[in-house]
Amino acid sequence: MILCCFLSIHPKSQSFIGVIKLQKIHVNTSHPYDITIGTSILEDCGDIIKKVSKAAKIAIVTDDIVDSLYSEKVINSFKKSGFNVIKFVFPNGETSKCFKTLNNLYDFLANNEITRSDCLVALGGGVVGDLTGYASATFLRGIDFIQIPTTLLAQVDSSIGGKTAIDIPAGKNLVGAFKQPLAVICDISTLSTLKPEIFSDGMGEVVKYAMIRSRELFEILSEKDIKDNLEDVICKCIDIKRQIVENDEFDKGERMLLNFGHTFGHAIEKIQNFTGLSHGSAVSVGMCIITELAVKQGLCNEDTYTNLKKCLKKYNLPLSVDISYEELVKHCVNDKKRDADNINLVISTEIGKSELRKVPIKSLLD
Repeated sequence: MILCCFLSIHPKSQSFIGVIKLQKIHVNTSHPYDITIGTSILEDCGDIIKKVSKAAKIAIVTDDIVDSLYSEKVINSFKKSGFNVIKFVFPNGETSKCFKTLNNLYDFLANNEITRSDCLVALGGGVVGDLTGYASATFLRGIDFIQIPTTLLAQVDSSIGGKTAIDIPAGKNLVGAFKQPLAVICDISTLSTLKPEIFSDGMGEVVKYAMIRSRELFEILSEKDIKDNLEDVICKCIDIKRQIVENDEFDKGERMLLNFGHTFGHAIEKIQNFTGLSHGSAVSVGMCIITELAVKQGLCNEDTYTNLKKCLKKYNLPLSVDISYEELVKHCVNDKKRDADNINLVISTEIGKSELRKVPIKSLLD
């Protein structure tokens, strides 16, 4: 299958594996790497990784759903490229992104004599990527890892930029580390196996990128069929994140814009004990809450809020949740974006533009 629609992204390169055309986006962070985007490229992931890794042994980390779909194909590709392969599988879902699973993974790596010259591979969605990344940052004080994201949310967002974490009872992603992957491989064909609600969940993050940085992307989402423009949309989201991460790798300023909708979104996930709304859906509600607040405070116009809700509704994303505003604010105080008695909030002042505002926590209840 040939991908024939590509962006003029800089920096970029294009290459071919057989008849498959690949898009490569280079991320110039403290440990630079390439994101390879294509269709039906899992069969060739071993060759792609062989070019960037000298590991003898690869430990695949995945969940039980992805394992049944793609592990065999990936393992065969790795073995064909000369890697020894082991596999760790855990139950799917956000509740697995915890110390218990992490400790089980540590034991697995130790028992299989994984060394610092070996490599972990995260095969799956955001939970798999975050957990594997944090394990790679901490096991033996750091070993290489590679992201092979298989969900829309992971391909456009969580697999890129080097943020890794697990959840604890006090909140989402409160224990983590910055660890850039050695490479990211996005096979767009894996998205065809997603349930509609999982695809919609990823669209929460896609809409976020449009709101904070690209009116052009927002118009594509609003006016066109996403399935006809999927490669284009994924590349645009990745490139937006690339630019922001390169400018602020360690989340001290501009990168905080990527948290649009996340402060209230994370609060929702925490209140529901990570068993209610999934991440992208919680972010969708969070974007609505913060944009409604911005309208009330004169920071953006009503049309911005109306168009946001219309776009989210198009992708079957929720606009509200049955939790009181006061309860949400109470849980926001434990968010990573808190700074003493203040909290950093991201406001979309208009579609395609955003800014960071530090506000007193108590003002959220005024």
